[in-house]
Parts: sequence; C-alpha cells; structure tokens
Amino acid sequence: MGKILNVLPTHDPNAEEALSKAVKLDPKLVGAWNQLGECYWKSGNINSSINSFSGALNHSKNKVSLRNLSMVLRQMPGSQAQRLKMVEESLDKAKEAVQLDVNDGISWMILANAHLSIFFASGVQNPESLTQCMKAYKQAEKDPVARTNADLHYNRAMAYKYQEEYQSALEGFDSAAWMDPTWPEPRIKEQELISFLRKTTELTETKGKLKGKKLTAMVEKLKEADLGPYSGGSYTSQKGKVITLNKCPFTDLVPGKVNHQKVVLGRVVCSVSWEDPVPFTFCMVDEAGTCIAVNVYNIAQGAGVKVWDSVAIPEPFLQEVKVNHKDLTLDRTSIRVDTPVVLVVNGRKLGLDKQAPTMLVNRVCDA
Repeated sequence: MGKILNVLPTHDPNAEEALSKAVKLDPKLVGAWNQLGECYWKSGNINSSINSFSGALNHSKNKVSLRNLSMVLRQMPGSQAQRLKMVEESLDKAKEAVQLDVNDGISWMILANAHLSIFFASGVQNPESLTQCMKAYKQAEKDPVARTNADLHYNRAMAYKYQEEYQSALEGFDSAAWMDPTWPEPRIKEQELISFLRKTTELTETKGKLKGKKLTAMVEKLKEADLGPYSGGSYTSQKGKVITLNKCPFTDLVPGKVNHQKVVLGRVVCSVSWEDPVPFTFCMVDEAGTCIAVNVYNIAQGAGVKVWDSVAIPEPFLQEVKVNHKDLTLDRTSIRVDTPVVLVVNGRKLGLDKQAPTMLVNRVCDA
C-alpha cells in the first residue's frame, strides 16, 4: 500500500505511515526502506531519508539504495567544505552502485551526475572530473532504459552548456523535452540558450549598438597603462615565473586553443543579460574596432564589468561557436575566461574577492 501511495511525485503522509509500519514489522524489508527514504526525500526531510537508505544497506548492499543515497547526499545543506565532503561521499556511493551492476545505465547516470557535482563543488575545477563525467554518461547511454531517461540528456546538456558545446547542449535539451513532455524545464533551457546565443551574436555584430562617435572615442582612449601588470611585454606570476605577453588584436587569436604569450585589450561596449547568471557575458572592442563576446566563469555576484571599462585578458582561449539547431545558425568566436582573477580591469588586476565557484544543479532523478 505504501509503495502504491508513493508513486506520485509529491509527498503523501499516508504512504509515509504505511511504509514506516512496514519496516517496523519487518526491518529486513529492503524495498520498504528504499520507498520510505524516497518518501522522506519528497517531504524535504533529508536526514530521515539518508537514515532510511542507510537502513536498507545495513540489511543488504544493493544498487538502488546506494544510488539513492548518492543523490540525496548531494542535497545536504551546509558550508562549501561540508557540501564538498557530502559530494565526495556521494561519488563513493555511486561508484559502489556501478560496481554491483556494471550494465545498469541508471547507476552510470547517477555516477556521471556525482562527477559533475564534484567538478563544481571543489572550487578548483579539475578537468579530469568533467572527463570522467562524460565517460559515465556515455556508458549510461549503452543501456536502453537509461538511454530514454530525460534526466540523462538534460544533465549532460547542462555540462555541455558549461563547456560551451552549444550544439550538443541544445540537442540534449531537445531530447529531454521529447522524452518527458510533462517536464517544462528542458524546453525552457533550450529556448533560454537559443535566446542568449542570438542576443550575444546581435550585440557582437552591432558592437553593443553604440553610435559611431562614442565607439571611436572609447577605442581612442585605450592606452598601454590599461594593461596594468601585463604591460611591458612580460608578466611575473605569483610563483615568480616571468611570462612573455605580447599585445595583439582579436583577429590574431587562433580559435580552439589557449593563445600563449598573447594578451588582448579592449573596452566594454555592453553586457549580455539573460536568465542564467553563468557565465557573465560582455562584449568588448579592441583598438582595431573588432568586437568579440567574452564569457567569464566563477565570478562573484555583482563583480562584473560595465560599459567603458577597459579589460585586458592574458593568454585568452578563443572558443569556436558553431550552431545549426532548428532556425538558429551561428558561426562565430568568443573568448572564454575560467576565473576573473586573471582579468585586468581599468589597469588593475581583479582580486580573489571577485571569484566565486560556479554551482550547477541537476534535477533530482528518482531512479
């Protein structure tokens, strides 16, 4: 009875009562413990949910309890250090679930989500975590059951979006929407991303819609001093290493790679506002009058740049943006900046107070 009442996505107190009675009558009833854990989870009682899944594992090590525990541990509130500890434990539980059944795509999907959570929760984003995440999603897709799970495509699309692989992100949101038509979020995210890409492209092409005289005045006032510590052809890092930096126009940058020993300088002509605060995006123009979009990650709220600010970016990564999705076709470039502390704004290098870790939220997948 408790299992039937627990089918709905919302919490049912009658289901909780029935399942609580079931585990009291038979503490070894693993299925009842798992159902009770899910029931508590729906009510927002995270601690009781964790205790229920742990109770099931005390009687039988099983993949359902392990992966549910993995998911619910990531919902625990706390400081960044406390959350990181919970996410690390979540990853361990997900790995155990996969080891129990390497052919279960749902377990692989939960593992992928755990890797993705580690990537963002750590503060120091290790690319290896993202690599492991994508490998796990790929393994999950081999399972016919997991392949048709909307959460897999949605969560992977969120990762693609962070990587600025926009074509794959849009396709992932679209797939998730088709697989779960009752879930509005994938279609919302797809439309938001399309709108963002269109808006950014328009503002780049029109140079922030600024008038010619104002634009000319902005560019003419760029000077060597705006490079701050990056002026003079070199820069000394915090570790004492001297790094050669030669100022160059945007057109000299090579796409798809970090442009070593180069620094670009421009003036902000606009910022791009949209529903998602990640990344912080602005457009800037260099001395040659070329305009390019810049995406800054891990920036603290309210720490963005404003129109007329000069911005210097050392060893910029030039990202290719190629999209052909529905009625959207794009082929342009943008600069990706993973941390704001490398930026020099108005001749001064930004401090650590301008940095904040990016948080990515997966939908809770009730596997």
